[in-house]
Amino acid sequence: MTLQKRYRLMASLASGIVFGLGMAISGMTNTQRVQGFLDLAGAWDPTLAFVMAGGMFVTFIGYKFILKNPAPLFDDTFHLPTRTDIDKPLIIGAVLFGAGWGLVGYCPGPAIAGLSYGYTTTLIFVPVMILGMLLAKPLAKVF
Repeated sequence: MTLQKRYRLMASLASGIVFGLGMAISGMTNTQRVQGFLDLAGAWDPTLAFVMAGGMFVTFIGYKFILKNPAPLFDDTFHLPTRTDIDKPLIIGAVLFGAGWGLVGYCPGPAIAGLSYGYTTTLIFVPVMILGMLLAKPLAKVF
């Protein structure tokens, strides 16, 4: 394994740990808090809005500095999305993601971070989520 690849793996691990800690500290691994944010007609919990605003602020500032570099530290080029169109798979995916998020209270990042708590629901959700990810492309060909 090359030194650059080792650095890339260590940076990925460190980023994942920081993300997971951020999700845990902010309470975003608590499904009731997330569902409370989505409950506009009931006991609305604005915590998620503050977490998202904080993340967008840090990202906005970070992108201004990072994208001035010719390449990232541990790769040869930046890998930024190039598509801007809104198509049927994007809409279907967004609806499925939103429905799942609303029903269960988890999206992939906090669900994986939530594994550390050992809750039965999380231990069931994450493998099913991974199965869904693995089946997405084959099923897209059928439909």
